[in-house]
Amino acid sequence: MHVLFVHQNFPAQFGHIARHLIREHGWQCSFVTQRPSGLVDGIRLIEYKPQGGATRHTHYCTRTFENAVAHCHGVYNACRAHPDLRPDLLVGHSGFGSKLFLPELYDSPIINYFEYFYRPHGSDIDFRRDFPPSELDYLRSYCRNAMILLDLQNCRGGYSPTSWQKGLLPEAYQNKVEVIFDGIDTSVWYRHTDVPRRLAGRRLDPTTRVITYVSRGFEAMRGFDIFMKVAKRIYCTLPDVIFVVVGSDRVAYGGDLDHIPEKSFREHVLKQDDYDLSRFLFPGRLSPHRLARLLSVSDLHIYLTVPFVLSWSLFDALACGCTVVASDTEPVRELITHEKNGLLADFYDVDGLAQLALRVLRDPNEYRRLGADGAALIAAEYSLEKTLPRMLDLYRRAAIHGKGAGA
Repeated sequence: MHVLFVHQNFPAQFGHIARHLIREHGWQCSFVTQRPSGLVDGIRLIEYKPQGGATRHTHYCTRTFENAVAHCHGVYNACRAHPDLRPDLLVGHSGFGSKLFLPELYDSPIINYFEYFYRPHGSDIDFRRDFPPSELDYLRSYCRNAMILLDLQNCRGGYSPTSWQKGLLPEAYQNKVEVIFDGIDTSVWYRHTDVPRRLAGRRLDPTTRVITYVSRGFEAMRGFDIFMKVAKRIYCTLPDVIFVVVGSDRVAYGGDLDHIPEKSFREHVLKQDDYDLSRFLFPGRLSPHRLARLLSVSDLHIYLTVPFVLSWSLFDALACGCTVVASDTEPVRELITHEKNGLLADFYDVDGLAQLALRVLRDPNEYRRLGADGAALIAAEYSLEKTLPRMLDLYRRAAIHGKGAGA
């Protein structure tokens, strides 16, 4: 079997399954991406470049589709330039639309990864009442699913990482989509017991409490501003604490910068109150190994999100046995049950989140059972050992049921 993966970023969601197919099953895997061509872990990389794309003259509501078509054309040209490619199966991330033209080159079934289906109301777009979307943002949401709908129509089958995410898709297509999570590598993400309680070169007293927060970007959709308010409530009540805030000073999702004069959302948030920054460490982004070791000394992990795609950081924190206080939003509730494997409070309830955090921090050992149950859940349902066989089964079934991209 030869699987051709398509995603603008390598390895994206597909690195683990590609390496597994090569090492354990002897399959051939190629990957069309914007990364330079080469060979990585036995995976052949083929570089593509988008052909065209939206400009400032393109209608705001159609820019997402224009860019997706540009990726489609770039992928098509890259594959056509390599006539030796003869894939049996095409796999990629829906929304970028990168596989849309490939049936002109290959009589091979398509599997799509469906991560998120946009909605104008009751969604990530309008959840942050303090950062209201523009009228055009509402209108654009009706157009942002255009490529996803094409991918739903043209694929043999697909999968979403959680039931909540699958449930966002139109009912007419849900029978084509299964729930299979990307997979957590529990050889990396587990509670390390040999980590000294030391941060920034300083050994911590046994009474010092460590609170972690992890986000790719410090932004409204991941509640960075709410976290900072909660943090202040905590250190004003319990002084011997330190907050380690992992991530980058950027906005990965949403239009935060349209609502503020500052150059970053973090700068904006820090101007809103008098924060004692001596209690915070901002180490930037960390490698998986370093982050897993940090999470292993965390007494409390705080995770906040609007109704949107769950961050891998939440799964990683649970895998490392962290006691988690999180926002009580729909996607989080699929993973965390209050008082069973974590603690939940309303996204906007700064006092409620702080009170839950203080409960944990006053006696972390009392709440270790929540972290242990979280780690057990990851091992049982979300680890690579559980998800890779499900993914392999999906691939095999798609290939067995014949050639052709349609349903």
